[in-house]
Amino acid sequence: MIADIRSWARRHPRAFDTAVAAALCALAVLTTTMAQPPGIVRRPPPVPAAVATLACATLLLRRCRPRLTVTIATGCTAVLGALGPSHGYEFGSTLASPVMAALASLAWRTDSRTAARYTVTAVLALLAASALWPMGAAQLRPEQVGLAAFTLLPSAVADALRSRRDYVAAVEARAEMAEHTREEEARRRVGAERMRIARELHDVVAHHITLAHAQAATADYLLATRPDVAAQVSRNLTTTLDVALGELKATVGLLREHDHPNGTTEPAPGVAQLPDLIVSFDRIGLAVTLTQDGSVQPLSPGADLTAYRIAQEALTNVSKHALTTTATVRLHYTPGRLTLTISDDGPTPPVRGAAGYGLIGMRERAHAVGGHLHAHPREDAGFEVRADLPTLPAPPATTPPDHE
Repeated sequence: MIADIRSWARRHPRAFDTAVAAALCALAVLTTTMAQPPGIVRRPPPVPAAVATLACATLLLRRCRPRLTVTIATGCTAVLGALGPSHGYEFGSTLASPVMAALASLAWRTDSRTAARYTVTAVLALLAASALWPMGAAQLRPEQVGLAAFTLLPSAVADALRSRRDYVAAVEARAEMAEHTREEEARRRVGAERMRIARELHDVVAHHITLAHAQAATADYLLATRPDVAAQVSRNLTTTLDVALGELKATVGLLREHDHPNGTTEPAPGVAQLPDLIVSFDRIGLAVTLTQDGSVQPLSPGADLTAYRIAQEALTNVSKHALTTTATVRLHYTPGRLTLTISDDGPTPPVRGAAGYGLIGMRERAHAVGGHLHAHPREDAGFEVRADLPTLPAPPATTPPDHE
């Protein structure tokens, strides 16, 4: 029953307010009507009845003007209390019911401080009107203390319900925000994973397609004059394509579930695979020299893969754009850092540096693992790519125990 009334009130707020105002108005008007003598009912006095009607009618404004509603209802009810002695009716909770309803609505729609301020003011006004009127004769009676308690009760209940409503709303908002944050984090992680896989695909495809193109062109050029060399180049081309297919399968396999039975278990390439990378470039006529100095330090898996991919992309750019047959890869280890330098001594073509997203991808890779990348033409000739990557901290040295 109560749930049905609440549902109806939510669907028809104006009709509900009108019904409440009419019911309270009927009670207030009947209160001003006294039976004198018993059994003979006289008409309600016009002035108190009009004031009671105005006090109840102002409840129609309680949703949009709660403060004004309390002010008018309190004023009208105070007037009813002042008119009580002269019209023969007692001022009680029935006449104060419009003020109670207005205060409850104010407490529901505003904050606790505003509700408390208006409630105290209304109670003092009603007590003053009933106790000090007329002629300033103080006649505070016990039932008037009860009236004050009745007037405070609806405001306190409404304030408690509003606090609970706000608390539930805050909890729901936090839960919704947490869910939204989780969704945003999931989307961010998905985007980052897609970007990582896209970089892997770019590096793998660009490297191997460049090698395959160079080997196919060489085989075609030598086929008529030196068929034996062309056959060897063709075999190298087949090997290059097999390696390319294997790396593409491994990279695309990252899109599979980790527990997929056909998932790849091969480790990601790193600095240890640089000699194999250099051999692949030797097959297309690019002689790469690998040097290393400093004490070798371990790299994180991300930094290890980044070093390999930067060397791969830089050497691929040399084979595509630099008019040279030699290049140098240098690994320089210092405490906490690895400096990877790829350089060539060929002339710089006019379109150097405008060949797409290779340099952008290398910079993004270096920044993703906490490093930096610098790419610029050399002062004398050629081009240089230098990546500074962090290494893992060295494990603490263990002191052997003393033997007595």
